[in-house]
Amino acid sequence: MVRTDWEDKDVVLAEVEVDGDALQYASDELKGDRDVVLAAVNQNGNALGYASNELKGDREIVLAAVKQNGNALGYASNESKGDRDVVLAAVKQDGLALEFASGALKGDREVALAAVKQNGDALEDASDELKGDRDVV
Repeated sequence: MVRTDWEDKDVVLAEVEVDGDALQYASDELKGDRDVVLAAVNQNGNALGYASNELKGDREIVLAAVKQNGNALGYASNESKGDRDVVLAAVKQDGLALEFASGALKGDREVALAAVKQNGDALEDASDELKGDRDVV
């Protein structure tokens, strides 16, 4: 059996391009490397959960992650959860990602409409005000 060197950037890049979840085995240094993390989230958005805290707030990386899997928003920084473009991309990919959006964006009509259009069950996470809006419901 071949042993993987999880501290070697080239080796880890090759692994995460095939299986983004392999990021969990990478060294802490590589979990903070933009190239490695971007490759991982492009393959599996949920790999964002293994990224460094700094990169969980990197707009480009978070956008790539949520476009691949909207629920990756759950691993993003609070700042990212309040970024309208990031949240819109997430709910367009999976409406249920609205659960992870900031309170303000759960009350944003366009965001809620996009979420409910993608998955009607997302209405559960919209603001109470929007739950009574006929266009959203």
